[in-house]
Order: sequence, then structure tokens, then C-alpha cells
Amino acid sequence: MSVRDGAIEELRAAVGLQIADEGLLRTLADGLRDVERILRDVVRSEVAAVHEPARHLVEAGGKRFRPLFTLLASQFGTEGRDAVITAAASVELVHLATLYHDDVMDEATMRRGAPSVNARWDNTVAILTGDFLFAHASRLVADLGTDAARIIAETFGELVTGQMRETVGPGEGEDAVEHYLSVIAQKTGSLIATSGRFGGMLSGAPADHIEALCRFGEIIGTAFQISDDIIDIDSPSHELGKSQGTDLREGVRTLPMLYELAEPAPDARLVELLRSAPLEDDTLVGEALERLRGSRGLERARVTLSDYAQRARTELAALPPTPARDACESVADYLVARTR
Repeated sequence: MSVRDGAIEELRAAVGLQIADEGLLRTLADGLRDVERILRDVVRSEVAAVHEPARHLVEAGGKRFRPLFTLLASQFGTEGRDAVITAAASVELVHLATLYHDDVMDEATMRRGAPSVNARWDNTVAILTGDFLFAHASRLVADLGTDAARIIAETFGELVTGQMRETVGPGEGEDAVEHYLSVIAQKTGSLIATSGRFGGMLSGAPADHIEALCRFGEIIGTAFQISDDIIDIDSPSHELGKSQGTDLREGVRTLPMLYELAEPAPDARLVELLRSAPLEDDTLVGEALERLRGSRGLERARVTLSDYAQRARTELAALPPTPARDACESVADYLVARTR
């Protein structure tokens, strides 16, 4: 197996990507290789205090789903490969920048199996490194034209707005579930939507195809978060790659929890535990997880995930039947399958 095929195998494992077409496989692998080159070039600095933390997450790897989707979306056009590669690198830089900032807000100590930048250095370094990556993402996009620059600026706005809304919480009289779903659409879905938009528009895809890719991206991004919410409750630790109940330990109310809290007759003990979060005691975390696994809230979250996956497939129906569309459909199928 070549290095580029090995990269796609890792993506298959991470996001459920299924590609039978060898030509598409090679195209994506070559594109991801070029994206990695740009990422490493961009974070290079003669100032060691900048270089070391900036390359930290780039070298830690990750799913690279956003650049992958940019490359997949470009398969519905016929031009602009260099511009697509640049855009794919830029959306990954934006994603990485948000991770640096998220770790500060969450007081995280680990990221992708390595110490987080805020833990290895400090919060100030982590925040400034995130800003450094945002700046380079903007610089890359500036070479793609004013439309692309406007789109990435609007996406920045969505990301920040989503984070602020999550931090503040739902307003008085606002439905907590609807608030949560709209927040994750902004925090996760908006950048994946932009990935699809960039791939389509920079490759010269038809306007209706670009819009379908954009809508698919937002829906599938939201579905990824719902899927992660379910897995944090209902997957063994050895499969999860980390301890279960992270959200409970951090006091984050995810979709299954919000559904249970909204039930007419919820599990009273579970409600007590959820309202006591963050939970530090392993015994309490274990009890909350056990009750969540049998809850109506978790069942409703699975139904919502299936609904989002079906909505994503519906958007793809507007695209021509190609190996790229099949690959996108496989991701929607995987998000449901991984939670069973």
C-alpha cells in the first residue's frame, strides 16, 4: 500500500469513507498530500516561540474531513485544482485555530493524544497561536478572490457566534434542544458547509450543485456532533479511544441529555445527576452513563441523527450519480452505523 492510499485508509476508519473508484481514490490521496504540504509550510516560522506551538496540532494529524470534503466537492466541477487545494488547506487551518481556542475555554489538557498547547505552554500562547492560524487562513483565501474572502469572513462570524451562544446558553423562553442544534450547526456545520461551497465554486461546478454541497456540509457537520454525543455515552472506552462520559465530566449538556431533561416524566435520579454536572466522581459518572443508555433521551437522539442523515442524502440527490456522490453518501450512512 502506498503512502497516499494509506492516508485514505485512515480516513475510511475515521469518517466511514467508502471509495470503490481507484481514480477518485488516487485523486483524493494526491490532493490531501498537497494540503499537508501547505499546512506544514504555513506554520513554519523563524521565531521558535511561534513555530513550535503552531506546528503542534498540524503534526498531531486528525481526520482532515474538511479538506477531504473540499476535494470531494471539487469533483462536481472540472477546473481550478490549485485553487481547490489552497481552499482545502485554508479550511483546515481555520478548524485547527478553533481547536486551540476551544482547548483554552474547556481547560483541556489533551488533544489528539498529545498534550494540548495551553497545557504544554499556556493559555496566552494557545490563543495567539490560534490567531496566527486564522491569519494565515485569511491570507490563503485572499488569493482566491473577493467572493472566497467574503465567504470565509462570514464563516468566521458563524463560528464565533455559535461559540458565544453556547457559552451564554439558551435565552429565557428559548427551547434548549433547538438552541443546541442551531449552535452546533454554527460551530461545526458552518465550516464544513464552506468546505463544500469552496470545492464546488472553485472547480466551476453548476450553481445548484454548489448549493446542494453547501447544504449537505452543514447537515452532515451537525450530524457528526450528534453522533459524537451518542458515542460518548454508548461506546466502550477502548473503541472510543478515551474515557466515556467526557461531556458529563465537563458539564456539557449534549442532545441525549437535553432530550431527557425535556421528557414529561424523566428519570428523576438521572435529572439530579445531570443538574449536578460537571461530575468528578467516577461512580457518579458511571451511574449517569448507565441511566442515559436506557433513557428515552438517547433513543430520541438516535432518531434525530437518522433524520439528519436522511436530510443529507436528500441534498445529495440533486447531484449527478458519480463516485464522489457515492463517497459522500457513505459518510451519511457511517454516522448512523457507528452509533449502533
